[in-house]
Amino acid sequence: MTKDNVNHPVHYMAGGIECIDAIEAATTGLVGGQAYNTGAAIKYLWRWSRKNGIEDLQKARWYIDRLITDLAGESNDKSV
Repeated sequence: MTKDNVNHPVHYMAGGIECIDAIEAATTGLVGGQAYNTGAAIKYLWRWSRKNGIEDLQKARWYIDRLITDLAGESNDKSV
């Protein structure tokens, strides 16, 4: 198999599934920042053990925290 870091990077393949396919499934029905932040968190969680280790986990946490802040803000807006 030829290495292809543009179309199918090895660090985005796991268990016969490509990360982008998992992200598309996981973000179905989400829009805007919620879709983006969810997808970005998944991306970093997906690859952490095959690419940048703790740095990728920290990046995933950053996107998760941003998503939580967004959802908490929405929750507060609905209670007014």
